[in-house]
This record gives sequence, C-alpha cells and structure tokens, in this order.
Amino acid sequence: MRFFCHSQNQAVETPMRLAALLFLMILGSSTAAVAQVEKNPPQKPEATPAPEKVQTQKVLFIGNSFTFWRGGLDQHLKILSQSMSPELGYETKAITRGGASLEVMWKRTSAAEEIRKGKYDVVILQEDIPETTVESFQTYSKKFVDLVRESGARPILFMAWDYQRLNWISMKEIAEAHFRMGKSLKVEVAPVGFAWALCKERQPALNLYTRDAEHPSVAGMYLSLLVIESTISGKNPLTRAPKKLEIPGLQQLNEKGRNFLREVARDALAEWKKKD
Repeated sequence: MRFFCHSQNQAVETPMRLAALLFLMILGSSTAAVAQVEKNPPQKPEATPAPEKVQTQKVLFIGNSFTFWRGGLDQHLKILSQSMSPELGYETKAITRGGASLEVMWKRTSAAEEIRKGKYDVVILQEDIPETTVESFQTYSKKFVDLVRESGARPILFMAWDYQRLNWISMKEIAEAHFRMGKSLKVEVAPVGFAWALCKERQPALNLYTRDAEHPSVAGMYLSLLVIESTISGKNPLTRAPKKLEIPGLQQLNEKGRNFLREVARDALAEWKKKD
C-alpha cells in the first residue's frame, strides 16, 4: 500500500518538475536575450546622404545658326548638365540670329543688353569669320569681351569652322585669328574648329557637316558641345559620358563613335593649350 502511494506521488511530481524546469529554461533564455540586446542594441539605419549641392553657372550663348542648329548648343549643354550625377549645374540661354557675325549681333540684336542685365557667369561668343572679315572679328570680339568682363562674367570665344560656300579663308587662318585674339585680349578660346580639323584628319569618313556642307551634323554638334563644356569646366571630355544622354539625334552615334569624339575633343584641347 505504501509502495502504491509512493508511486502515485512520484507520478504526480514528475510532470510538475518538468513544467518548472521548462519555465526556468524559458526564463533563462529570455533573460539572456534581453542581456544580449542590451549589450548589442540594434543599429539605427544610416541616414541617406544629402545629394551634393550643385554650384549653378548661368551660361549665355551669343552666335548664329552654328549655335542654334539642331535645337541649340545652349539646350544641349543643359541636357548634358542634367544627365550627369551629380548634375553640372548649368543654366543656359541663347541670343542668336541666322547668318550673323559678332558685328551684327552687337548692332542689331539685344545681345549687349542681355549681357548687361543678365548676371551671367559665362558668355560664349561665337564668330563666323567666313561671313565677315578678320578685322570685324577683331573689333567686335573686343567690344563683347570688354562688356562681358564689365558685367562680371567670364568671356569665351567659340571658334567655329570653315565651309565650302564661303571658302575664301582656311581653317588654319580661322584658328590663327582666334589664337591672336586670345593672346591680345587674354581671353579663353573654345577651339571647336580646331577639334573639327583634328577629327577630319583622324577619320575622314566621319562627316561633321549636314547636307548643306556648312552646318553641323550630329557628330559635329556633339564634338562642338564637348569642346565648349570642357573649356568652361576644365574637365576631361572623357568624363562627360552619362549612361543616358537624350540630346535629339544623338542616338545616331553608337558608344564607340561617341567615345572617339570625346577622345578627339580631349586631344584637341590639349594641343590647343600647347599653343598658348
């Protein structure tokens, strides 16, 4: 009888002991987990870094159809600016007239007034020497450069190119005229025509002109843009290669072709600087 009662009590105690042991194990695990959390508190997610602040540069283009062709170099520069990461910060505007020289732009357009009131950082002055004379270029590039400096902006001469319709002057002579004015006025030159000549030398089959043998093809436009932007920024044109650049017509050039033009722009700029 005593044996039976002992067995019954033991049968009752065993589940209770197991339950108590299980409770202690759970309690111990919870305490350890709390201690571990206190020892290694969860890390706060890192704050997303603020985007790099872009230094805005207001750029004004003064010129003729060589500047406004294919939608305008001012718009192309803006698109390039917005396509880069971080953005380049260019705000652009253009005052243009078809067939105009700097003399015409000075006398018959609002270009001078825009420079005075526009509070620009950079003003690009595009001459078209075959349409005028070297003497006129010398006179009116000085007038514009002086005015740009008075306004507090940075003047840059945009050297354009030669073409068949008015072939009284060679590309070499156009480049020399710009070189002399650069030296005389201590002003920067964006040697676009010089870059075109280098491109023709390296790859004669690549046509930089459109059908009229005067205005720029897509390739000519893109090379012009690269030289001008690099002159403004001082950066290597090879770094201006965003994954997506939605300049109208640029899809006609594959990546190999674009890279070739970036290399030409880089080398032309380097050679031009050696002349200085």
